Amino acid sequence: AGESSGPVPGDGAGPPAPERVLFPPTFSVSEIKNKQRRHFMFLRWKQQQRKEKLALKKKRRKEREALGDKAPPKAIPKTIENQRVYDETTVDPNDEEVAFDEATDEFAPYFNRQTVPKILITTSDRPRGRTVRFCEQLATVIPNSHVYYRRGLALKRIIPQCIARDFTDLIVINEDRKIPNGLVLSHLPDGPTAHFRMSSVRLRKEIKRKGKEPTEHVPEVILNNFTTRLGHSIGRMLAALFPHDPQFIGRQVATFHNQRDYIFFRFHRYIFKSEKKVGIQELGPRFTLKLRSLQKGTFDSKFGEYEWIHKRREMDTNRRKFHL
Repeated sequence: AGESSGPVPGDGAGPPAPERVLFPPTFSVSEIKNKQRRHFMFLRWKQQQRKEKLALKKKRRKEREALGDKAPPKAIPKTIENQRVYDETTVDPNDEEVAFDEATDEFAPYFNRQTVPKILITTSDRPRGRTVRFCEQLATVIPNSHVYYRRGLALKRIIPQCIARDFTDLIVINEDRKIPNGLVLSHLPDGPTAHFRMSSVRLRKEIKRKGKEPTEHVPEVILNNFTTRLGHSIGRMLAALFPHDPQFIGRQVATFHNQRDYIFFRFHRYIFKSEKKVGIQELGPRFTLKLRSLQKGTFDSKFGEYEWIHKRREMDTNRRKFHL
């Protein structure tokens, strides 16, 4: 399936060059019946594709250097993000209606510094070790949070007790087969309540090159790409978990990054190398959230009124359509 392009041995041109495989234009790995041979040829084909791509990239770079200022602008690659379908609910920061909603919604007392967050973190009934450790580490990330392990107590009974003890938010970590797979966030006393699917949970000991344990300083909170009305509500809901006045001396930052409706959480510490250079060191834990529903009021699975529910068959018809 290949040709040798090296010199003929013994003609005085030195040792033969290594064999270079040239695949025909219509080459298809799937036509090879032998599994091991098919895998081997696939790896060689990928290697050749990589070499051709690097050679083309090097050629274009040399052309740009030769042209100098006359070089054409670099082409912007097409991605799902920059081809996103426009959403009519995208928030304009200068919109008076949005400003009025922010001044009167459930999170207004927090952003006006009238209330201080107090969080209760609990679990599903009889959690296993990994979920317990995740809750304990999450409590070190969110200041003024308390972990309670519930045993058979219904959420409808927990919520009135939280309100009576001045808790502002309730976080419930659900698990399946000993792995945390869901997060319910309820803002007290009047809601709303968000239900997330949780994935890619990594505890501190599972993160490479992690930093030392986080300190008790209040971290800075960064929210990225929450652009629609729904995303704006979710972003304010997540921000309300942390005190509004971060202690920058602690150099800690909690990031909620929304990309394609997946919310990636990371917890870092700044490392100042010099006056001009700064690095970041991940502290953990890390996880990914996917919004399933947003419900008015506190948690009520039977009679609750839902503001938004993710319906896959109706909403996921276009890969470039995002809701947050």
